[in-house]
Amino acid sequence: MKQHTLIDSPYGPLTLVADDGVLCGLYMAGQRHRPPEETFGERDASPFGEAMEQLKAYFEGELREFTLELRLHGTPFQRGVWDRLRRIPYGETRSYGELATALGNPGASRAVGLANGRNPIGIIVPCHRVIGTGGSLTGYGGGLDRKRRLLDFERGTALF
Repeated sequence: MKQHTLIDSPYGPLTLVADDGVLCGLYMAGQRHRPPEETFGERDASPFGEAMEQLKAYFEGELREFTLELRLHGTPFQRGVWDRLRRIPYGETRSYGELATALGNPGASRAVGLANGRNPIGIIVPCHRVIGTGGSLTGYGGGLDRKRRLLDFERGTALF
């Protein structure tokens, strides 16, 4: 059974989605590849207490690593990419090529990019930490402005 709730953040409203009480989605307003609202289930904040606490601590600069149980729905390759995303340390970045190499397939940069773009749990599974070769900001389902702001925030250079 799916449930969802909405929370405010410095990056706009976020929709949290749970599947049988386990977080399976975090979507930003206007996010590319955002599932239709009708798939989010009934609105009920009860399964999201810990997620909301950890997100609040993250946005206040007090939390650098999320410790939430997640349910990531995707192909085995996508789940492998998403697992690698969770290993990128706070405030650091990796290129699509570096992730492809870490997955044992250096030629899979484009596939890594596609999987990254389909990440269902933004921020917590930090797809914003993936950049193009040479440090360029490329592709982000939540928009490049949000990506830049999240990276600046984690690097301590945010201008809020």
